[in-house]
Amino acid sequence: MSVEGLLSIGELAGKAGVTVKTVRFYSDRGLLPEAARSSGGHRRYGPEALDRLRTIRALRSLGLPVPDVGTVLDREDTLRDVVAEQLRELGTRMAALRWREAALQLLQECAPEERADRLRLVGAVSAPPDTAVLARFWRRWLPPRLPARVAAAVIDRAVPQPPPDPSPAQVLAFARLHAFVSGDCAGGDRCQPAAHLPDRDNRPAVLYDGLVEAYALAAAQMRARRPPGEGEALDCFVSAYARSRGTRDSPDFRRRLGTVLASDPRIDRYWELVAELTAPSSGPPEPTPGAAHDWLLAALTGGRSAPPAP
Repeated sequence: MSVEGLLSIGELAGKAGVTVKTVRFYSDRGLLPEAARSSGGHRRYGPEALDRLRTIRALRSLGLPVPDVGTVLDREDTLRDVVAEQLRELGTRMAALRWREAALQLLQECAPEERADRLRLVGAVSAPPDTAVLARFWRRWLPPRLPARVAAAVIDRAVPQPPPDPSPAQVLAFARLHAFVSGDCAGGDRCQPAAHLPDRDNRPAVLYDGLVEAYALAAAQMRARRPPGEGEALDCFVSAYARSRGTRDSPDFRRRLGTVLASDPRIDRYWELVAELTAPSSGPPEPTPGAAHDWLLAALTGGRSAPPAP
């Protein structure tokens, strides 16, 4: 230490256990201000620089970028916010690594003749996966001019959230789901149920408001392992269609509705893949809206022309 009580750059580096190059790096970026210069132009640092350098090293060891380190040094009250942001970023990176690991396991474990096809499927999906493509599919599938509130409620239930720690089978299910919604039949009239077509005399907002409730009631019946049949869930389901068409529930309306729904275009494959993607590691799967629709249709038709409930 010099007579002025200041440290040379070498002395500071030695006390902190770092290289002179490291001290110079942080000094050049304004994180470690020098107290003075010697007569020969060499940097000198005050005794407080040692604690500051140790703080810088601690923050950098946690992965904080240099600009964030500077923010924390200037204002200690920002440390909590900076750490929270780093945790969010780290969570995203870890989720991506878990998805990549499961994707690699999928490719490693599959039969050689399946590998090229599965590589193509998983290669089209980001890690962690983005559900925006699923939401776009539903915006095309739903009737036009559906109120934003109703559309948001339907999309929220219809678009699954990928598991944070997926199995290889779940990675494959999402990749296939991504490919399905990216296909040709993604919302044109030829793919739409009758209630979606613009030339029909119906009110889709009324319909979908009622369907959200009907599907929830049916899901409760399915969790209880009750077979499709008469009851509140079916009444709510039929009422949603009747009210949307400005008519009333009746035996004749139910017969006609069953015929129309049984012949409607379907997206069963979407719901099958959603069930695979969201399947819990143990216990029964949570009924999807698609499975609830099948249960209600089976209840309406007595099982005729409708798939069995899962």
